[in-house]
Amino acid sequence: MDSQSDNEFPLTRAEYQRQIHNGNNRGNGNGPRRHWGKKAFWILILVLLVIAIIFGSLAWFNAKQTSDQMFTSSGANKERNAQKVLAQKRPVSILLLGTDTGDLGRTYKGRTDTIMVMTINPQTKKTTLMSIPRDMKVNLPDYAEESPAKINAAYAYGGTKETINTVQKYFNIPIDFYALVNMAGMKQAINQVGGVTVTSPLTFTYEGYSFTKGVPEHMNGTKALKFCRMRYDDPQGDYGRQQRQKMVIMALLKKSASYKTVLNQKFLKTISKNAQTDLTFNDMMTLAKSYRKATKNIQQGHVQGTDDDSDGQSFQDVSYNERQRVSNILRKNLGLDSGE
Repeated sequence: MDSQSDNEFPLTRAEYQRQIHNGNNRGNGNGPRRHWGKKAFWILILVLLVIAIIFGSLAWFNAKQTSDQMFTSSGANKERNAQKVLAQKRPVSILLLGTDTGDLGRTYKGRTDTIMVMTINPQTKKTTLMSIPRDMKVNLPDYAEESPAKINAAYAYGGTKETINTVQKYFNIPIDFYALVNMAGMKQAINQVGGVTVTSPLTFTYEGYSFTKGVPEHMNGTKALKFCRMRYDDPQGDYGRQQRQKMVIMALLKKSASYKTVLNQKFLKTISKNAQTDLTFNDMMTLAKSYRKATKNIQQGHVQGTDDDSDGQSFQDVSYNERQRVSNILRKNLGLDSGE
């Protein structure tokens, strides 16, 4: 297990199992729709932090203090020595995770309903950002008795350790680092950088907020969350929602690329309370110095699945060929052979 202990679960075993069971069945369409998608946005804090650390030399103490507070080892069975990869300035991978903790009164450990793999290649100056559907059907490496399960349950059962092990297994890629953010402080963080401007790809109204296709809108934290949460009225369902998440990520990256961000104590405090990573401050500084140019050329994509209700749950079945396609893209940007 990773360093997060069982005291994060203020529940009896029976209550916890019921919580897991209920989570596994959120996708069957019988639960309240308002629970869908209310957990899609917190990953932005992490990406923002990585970019903000680029300006760490302007606010070294603030940045180091924040990163020290966030550091948490995963305990995963990583496929290679991540520190050596960074030291040699080779292409690196980071697993970006967002949990549903902190929303709708949730205080239990939660699930990683946002899962993205980022690969950064300083030689080709290219970054890939690949979304993995939270409902992807998997057999958890260390929890056979709970399998098959949705990939977002890996965190609920085994923390970041199990999530990393699962992603490495199914996509045949090394995960060098991870960064995880819960959604408790997301709205505040967006507000603290002055909001983001995004052009909606479709027209829709969600929980009292309206968006118009093709019209740029400046959104505060609340409106940005609504923009990313909607799922059912999107013709592409959860895949469309993933795309809107990434649009806001790009907007926030652009907005946050300022030394003022790391000088903002309130903003940094929000990050440190709501994020964990096994990137040390020195790791972040290495990324800032040697990998920054690669973030200017970002290739986005997602893992495509098909509906699968065969086990009484609403899964996304991802074929071997699709997993191989995604693996090839990620491995190529990591400078590795296809692995076929």
